[in-house]
Amino acid sequence: MYSGSHAITMDAKGRLAIPSRIRDQLVADCGGRIVVTAHHEERCLLVYPESQWQTLAPQVQALPNIQSASVRKLQRRLLGHAVPLELDANGRILLPPTLRDFAGLDKDLIVAGLGHRLEIWNEAAWAASNEDDSDSDELPPAALLLNI
Repeated sequence: MYSGSHAITMDAKGRLAIPSRIRDQLVADCGGRIVVTAHHEERCLLVYPESQWQTLAPQVQALPNIQSASVRKLQRRLLGHAVPLELDANGRILLPPTLRDFAGLDKDLIVAGLGHRLEIWNEAAWAASNEDDSDSDELPPAALLLNI
């Protein structure tokens, strides 16, 4: 399980080093093979271990989209932006320009662990997202039963 948030930097070429604690877990989970894609609702990137992506991608592809613009958008974001990558010997990845542009990534980033996946955020957007209390969605009943 991936957890915690980590401040990292990206160089001008789009390379970033995955924090060592996360890197070690990714190597153990998937040999360092990951898939990076666009988030379907927010301007950040999603990072999945390859095995997790191989389970998720067919489910997303199988969603009925004939009469649903929302499903087509979800499929375009998740599947259309998906890029398989592999951590190099130094635990770095090179993010393609299209993904960097989508998420508005520049030098200062946050990598956040969210259980089975990671998110990569522009540091300022991460801070703004955490300060924004205007969400109109209510928590589902199952979340209200958690002892948090």
